[in-house]
Amino acid sequence: EDVDIPSRRVLITGATGLLGRAVFKEFNENNWNAVGCGYRRAQPRFEHVNLLDSIAVHDIIHDFQPHVIVHCAAERRPDVVEGQPDAASQLNVAASANLAKEAAGIGAFLVYISTDYVFDGTSPPYKETDVPNPLNLYGKTKLEGEKAVLENNEETAVLRIPVLYGEVERLEESAVTVMFDKVQFSNKSANMDHWQQRFPTNVKDVAAVCRQLAEKRMLDPSIKGTFHWSGNEQMTKYEMACAIADAFNLPSSHLRPITDSPVVGALRPKNAQLDCSKLEMLGIGQRTPFRAGIRESLWPFLVDKRWRQTVFH
Repeated sequence: EDVDIPSRRVLITGATGLLGRAVFKEFNENNWNAVGCGYRRAQPRFEHVNLLDSIAVHDIIHDFQPHVIVHCAAERRPDVVEGQPDAASQLNVAASANLAKEAAGIGAFLVYISTDYVFDGTSPPYKETDVPNPLNLYGKTKLEGEKAVLENNEETAVLRIPVLYGEVERLEESAVTVMFDKVQFSNKSANMDHWQQRFPTNVKDVAAVCRQLAEKRMLDPSIKGTFHWSGNEQMTKYEMACAIADAFNLPSSHLRPITDSPVVGALRPKNAQLDCSKLEMLGIGQRTPFRAGIRESLWPFLVDKRWRQTVFH
């Protein structure tokens, strides 16, 4: 029997990562023919492609002929970028530039995932037209990546997003979910940053934005340039940890708010809130309430499952 393969094709880089998995699933479940590529964790589900290998990148794009490419792959851990600047620049800038060239070669619409860390956090909220001023090397490489893709392919959308969480394979996959063990093990006090203002954003919501952008773009070639998307609940890590405790009926009295700016690691912007009105005016976007999203994401990692009786019965 003939299988009906949807005619709209999308290629997702970094499909093994937290955001990439959600993007792949979103397109796949909405009548797109989606192919994901990854590197270390690719097989058997996704294509194994080293994005630094320009021939491999050329081959998959020319074989598959995607209408849309969503570029999620990046080194996104600021402290790792500081320690490995060359490798980070190769992936975040050089590979992105090459991908943009290849996309231009076949007329594909590229969505480049960027970050709120292109801003210094001194005068939020930030519109797409505001001048970036990254404080750390991660923000700098992502901003260079933005410039590189737009120089190599005018038909690109840059999508800046903040800290992400969602269905993780391990708690360390997200700066939000990684706090769960400190919340769960309340026998020792835990210091939590209560200085940096964050806007935790569910990867499912970002994935929906990517698909909606792609579908609007199929109808309207003026859809390109820079866009912002973000959750709209402002929280420090301390407040997120308290919300997580609350979502699972766990104590939070052992969590200690630290209001000084952090001294170790890469510099972080105090508040890089993104203004999302440009996408909202296009009718694009969705937002999962933090408590609902975090409960769904962390439920499998709950050590003591006894409380489920009280919550679900």
